[in-house]
Amino acid sequence: MKTLLVHLALFSTATGLALAEPAPASPSTASSSNATIVLRGDQPGPVISKNIYGQFSEHLGRCIYEGIWVGPDSPIPNTKGYRNDVLAALKTLQVPQLRWPGGCFADEYHWRDGIGPREKRPSMYNSHWGGVVENNHFGTHEFLDLCEMLGIEPYICLNVGSGTVQEAMEWVEYMTSPASSPMANLRRANGREQPWKVPYIAVGNESWGCGGSMTPAFYADNYKRYNTFVKNYDRDLRIQRIACGANGDNYEWTETLMKEAGRNMHGLALHYYTLPSGSWRGKKGSATQFDEAEYFATLRNTLKMEELIAKHSAIMDKYDPEKKVALVVDEWGIWTDVEPGTNPGFLYQQNTLRDAILAAINLHLFQAHADRVTMANIAQMVNVLQAMILTDKEKMLLTPTYHVFEMFKVHQGATLIPVVLASPDYVVGKEKIPAVSVSASRNAAGKVHVSLSNANPNAAITVTCKLAGLTGSAVTGRILTAPAVTSHNTFDAPHTVEPAAFDGAKLAGDTLTVALPAKSVVVLEL
Repeated sequence: MKTLLVHLALFSTATGLALAEPAPASPSTASSSNATIVLRGDQPGPVISKNIYGQFSEHLGRCIYEGIWVGPDSPIPNTKGYRNDVLAALKTLQVPQLRWPGGCFADEYHWRDGIGPREKRPSMYNSHWGGVVENNHFGTHEFLDLCEMLGIEPYICLNVGSGTVQEAMEWVEYMTSPASSPMANLRRANGREQPWKVPYIAVGNESWGCGGSMTPAFYADNYKRYNTFVKNYDRDLRIQRIACGANGDNYEWTETLMKEAGRNMHGLALHYYTLPSGSWRGKKGSATQFDEAEYFATLRNTLKMEELIAKHSAIMDKYDPEKKVALVVDEWGIWTDVEPGTNPGFLYQQNTLRDAILAAINLHLFQAHADRVTMANIAQMVNVLQAMILTDKEKMLLTPTYHVFEMFKVHQGATLIPVVLASPDYVVGKEKIPAVSVSASRNAAGKVHVSLSNANPNAAITVTCKLAGLTGSAVTGRILTAPAVTSHNTFDAPHTVEPAAFDGAKLAGDTLTVALPAKSVVVLEL
C-alpha cells in the first residue's frame, strides 16, 4: 500500500488531480494498458465555478471584426450587427463570462473613442496587432449588449498602461451607475437608460510587459491607486477586482502582489501559453503539421500548468489562507505559428484534435484546484489562437476545442468529486507523461459526470473506476476523437472532428469500466 500511495501521488501531481485519502478498495498500480480510478463521492470537494469556462475576445486580427461583429448592413446574416451563426454557437456553449477589450490592446484603448454614433467615432492605430486601423465601431455598448443578449457576465480590462485613473473611474461609472451623474447621463444620451451589470474588472493587463513594463512593486502601488477609484455604484453589485498577475513562473510577482495588495483584490491573474517548441524564440511549431515527438512535447509543456498553479497557490496561501483571492488564469491555451499566408499580427491558427486533448487536460487541472482557481479565459474565442470558432466571410466552423468546452459544460457549477488516479505512462523516447487525465462532478440534480482524456495516440486504455459513496443505474456517454491527432475541421470539411455517442462504458454495481480509445476525450453521465 505504501508503494501504491507514492505512485498515485506522483500521478496526481503530474495531472493536477487532488489526491484523496485512499478508499477501502484502492486501485492497483496501473499496467501499460490499464488505468484505475476511485471516485470519492463520499468526500465531496468544492463547487467548480462556471467561470473556469470563460472566454477571451480581444481587438486582435479577426476576433471582433468578421468574427463576432459584421455590422448591421452586412450581407452576412446578423442581428444588430452580430453574426447569427456565431451567436447561436456561443449560446449553445453557455459562455459564463467574457474578457474584453484585451489583452495588450486594452492598454492602448480609450473607451470614449468607442461610444456614440459609429460614424462619428474616431479611428485608432492598433500598434500591437497587425498595424491595422481600428474604426471603433465595436465599443462599450456593442460588447455589453452582446453579453446581455447571451446571458454572459462581462469581464472588463481597464487601461492602466497608457490611461489615467480618472479615465478608468469614469468608465466604471458610465457602465454601472444608476445615478443622475455626468457619466451615467452620457450613457443615457448614447441610448442606454439602465446601467449594465459588470461584475468583473481587471486592473490592467500584463503590466510586467506590454501593459507598461512595470516592476511588481510599482504595479502593486498602481493597482491600489486604481482600485481605490473602481467604485461600486450599484448597491446590488459588488465589483470583483482582478489584479494583473504573473507571467508563467514569475513567483516574485505573486509574492509582491499578495504581500502589498492581496487584501485589496478579489483575484490575481496568471498567464501561461503552451508552446509546442517550448520557446518564444524562433518557430513555435505548426498548428497542423507535427509528428508524434512534437505532439508529445506539446502535452508535456501544457502539464507545466499544474506546477504553476501549485506554486502560485502556495504563495497565495501564505497571505490568504482562507482562499478569498481567486487565481484567475485569464490567458491560456496553445500558441502555434500562424497559418501560412495570413497576417502574422493576426495570430490566426488552425485547431486540431491535439488541441482538444490539451484543452481537456487544462480544464481538468483547473477543476482539480477549484478551491483556488475559480476563473479562467482561454485565448481566444473566434479566429485567434486556440479559438472556439473560425470564420471565413459567410462561412463558420466549430473547432475541436469548441466541442470539448461544449461537452464539459456539464461540470459548470457542479460539486467536485475527488479522484484517485493511477494512469499508465505515455512514453516517447526517454520521456513519459500520464496518458489519462480525469475529473468528476455531481450536479444539483444528483447526476454524476466523469470526463476522461487519453493522450496516447497509439493505444486504447481500459479504465476501471470504483465508485465510493456513489450509486448509478445506467451510464451514457459522448466521445471526441478522429483518425489522427492532426485531424481538424476545415470550411470544406467542417465535421471531421465532432462528438459522437459513446457506448464503451459499462456499469456493474460499484464498478464502472471504460474502454477509452486512443487520442480521445470522453464525457460520461451516471
